Amino acid sequence: MSNPYRIITVCTGNICRSPMAQFMLARAAEAAGLDVVVDSAGTTAWEVGNAMDPRAAAALARHGVAADPHQARSFDPAWFAERDLILALDTDHFDALHALAPTPEAAAKVGMLRSFDPAVAQAPRSAQGIYDPWYGDRSDFEASWAMIHAAIPGILAHATAHGTARG
Repeated sequence: MSNPYRIITVCTGNICRSPMAQFMLARAAEAAGLDVVVDSAGTTAWEVGNAMDPRAAAALARHGVAADPHQARSFDPAWFAERDLILALDTDHFDALHALAPTPEAAAKVGMLRSFDPAVAQAPRSAQGIYDPWYGDRSDFEASWAMIHAAIPGILAHATAHGTARG
């Protein structure tokens, strides 16, 4: 029996973008019958212990994505060894994760979530970020949902292609 392919999504506080991506990816992987485990974290400790922003949970619910109870947490550098793919939601998260990576191999696990969206896959990293909806309204959470949603097929294809090659 093989181990599941493990993905973590990372944003600033782990209350908006990364938990949205976590639950969207987890449900899509489950629907596709893939052995993928998804969790999330923040690059800061600002929101540790807090629940997902209700506006993020509402956006998921509007699209029929079930969200489990969520408690924000900070990214632990030990997780580099425990995850196969580390997805940054914006460029500052990408940079923070790269700075934490203990080895070049660990840093190579970090990617931009939207780099899996064919519409922006070839764009510079600076064009692949998802703006923090925390500062906005319902339309900003819908925009985050749409950007995450567009990347999911590519992420799942990557997990399928690389999941069997794990050591």
